Amino acid sequence: MSQLHKRFSDEQIKVLFQSYCQGQIRRADLQEMLRIGKSRFFVLLKEYRRDPETFSIVYERATPQRLSAEVEAEIKRGLLQEKEIVQDPDLPISSYNYSALRDRLQKRGIEVSLTTIIDRAKRLGCHKPRRKRKSHDREVLTASIGALVQHDASLHLWSPLAKVKWTLITSIDDYSRKILFADFFPRETTWAHIQAAQTLIQSYGLPLRYYVDSLRVFRFVQGRDSFWRKHVLETDDVDTQWRRMMRLLGVDVSFALSPQAKSKVERPYRWLQDRIVRTCFYEQISEMEGGRSVLRDELNRYNNHQVHSTLVRIFDDR
Repeated sequence: MSQLHKRFSDEQIKVLFQSYCQGQIRRADLQEMLRIGKSRFFVLLKEYRRDPETFSIVYERATPQRLSAEVEAEIKRGLLQEKEIVQDPDLPISSYNYSALRDRLQKRGIEVSLTTIIDRAKRLGCHKPRRKRKSHDREVLTASIGALVQHDASLHLWSPLAKVKWTLITSIDDYSRKILFADFFPRETTWAHIQAAQTLIQSYGLPLRYYVDSLRVFRFVQGRDSFWRKHVLETDDVDTQWRRMMRLLGVDVSFALSPQAKSKVERPYRWLQDRIVRTCFYEQISEMEGGRSVLRDELNRYNNHQVHSTLVRIFDDR
């Protein structure tokens, strides 16, 4: 079927819409005559009623029909760099992030659609089908901000150029999904987690509860083959230093029984991994301070500009 502007002139469409507005023709008959759907019909009708004199159905392409050789070369170079990152077994990256590539191109003044990038990726062999993820078997739900903070740490080679791995400690509000704290540390220690909690509490106040895993920093767990198996000490019979601090503050603590149970904090980790590792690679960042600068930029994007898929809005959008 040919396009509408190739079958009718502007004047013909104006006459038909004028007849419809005057009640001389039914909508169904006009749709059949124009061979368009209901949604398309009302879009055109709205445009006609806005200004009948200047109404036009002439199609105007917003972007050039063909990309220039320079733009094609930039897309190819970006995709091949993505492929290098994805294929590196030492990096916490296993999939392509075409949205991140589009954002980098936009910063350089290159406007290109996500569909175009994906099309070029398939041609160059820089594409992997999405894996179907296991559904969450347990998820904490809260009804208000501050009722629960999900807290976790992630040890990775956050910069492909760094010689050592860094630990990212993150705290996220369970209700709003906003990242309340995130920073890199050389090692994951009890003191590092205490510093993270101190910064969060000084910035936002005391939460009702922390939600953590069963790492030895947070919890004493009686192992099956432990030396203390003869009922000398059982799980939670001893408070860790971090747990003791929470008791003194009057903050309750809950423990996740599986990684899936911490899904709300695991998903931001994957998002940050995709963005931070790629940015450190492209900007040749190898030191932790440079990584912190990238982390701050991504936190600002995540909290203040990113539309959350579940909330369907920006975190700090009032």
